[in-house]
Amino acid sequence: MRFTILGSGSTGNAIVVSHDRTHVLIDAGLSARETFRRLIEVGCDPGQLAGVVVTHEHADHASGLRVLLKSLRCPVYITEATRQAYIAERRNVSSNEPKRRAEALRDRIELIRSDQPFCIGELDFHPFNVPHDAVDHFGLNIACRGARIALLLDCGHITTLVRERLRGCAAIIIESNHDRDMLRACTLYPWELKQRIMSRMGHLSNAAVAEWLRDGFDGTASHIVLAHLSQRANNPHVARICAETALAARGSLFQPQTKIIVSSAKDPTPWVEI
Repeated sequence: MRFTILGSGSTGNAIVVSHDRTHVLIDAGLSARETFRRLIEVGCDPGQLAGVVVTHEHADHASGLRVLLKSLRCPVYITEATRQAYIAERRNVSSNEPKRRAEALRDRIELIRSDQPFCIGELDFHPFNVPHDAVDHFGLNIACRGARIALLLDCGHITTLVRERLRGCAAIIIESNHDRDMLRACTLYPWELKQRIMSRMGHLSNAAVAEWLRDGFDGTASHIVLAHLSQRANNPHVARICAETALAARGSLFQPQTKIIVSSAKDPTPWVEI
């Protein structure tokens, strides 16, 4: 099993997980054109996608879906609550966009639940509930032939369930959205938005990820990918240093051999194989 992050940030998120001939796109927050370009760049034929999984309705995870479906034949795996919220989403879109989204999804949906496993080809998906201000948001454990990775984006705080689902994974993709001081100082964000981001239903900060790495990470994962970095309230070098410092602060008997990778909003990450 292997994965690549086509792009991850406040402007759009899309991830590909593959095994053999099964290729699955998780979230479609990039434009359709950019998604196709990056799929081809990483050597993945868009026509060979086995499915698109939508974790929640927010624009940076689903805004490219409607146009993308014009050129794909695969089904969309989505919960009913998220489907309804995606169709109803009206921020920064034209008045007829909800109707166009409904038409695009017609006869293309495989309904899933955010607390029940499902399969796409050889990949087993195990969703789990995540605290975030979306209607039915979930994280994922993805398993194949004994290997398992975890995907955790858009998470307000690490719950007991989330902590448990991050254990025993060969790789973890986790958001490290913002630096708290940079967010507070950001003049482009209104205070209401800052409060939402920092809330327990918002996004994980570098400090929150560092705390988990010191105290909750079991040391199993060979790769941890920091994702969903804010372009205005974070810096890739700061996020990496926070994570690496947290790993180094663990006791000498608990030093994992873990590589920290920082994803980008502009370019795909190299494939990670596990």
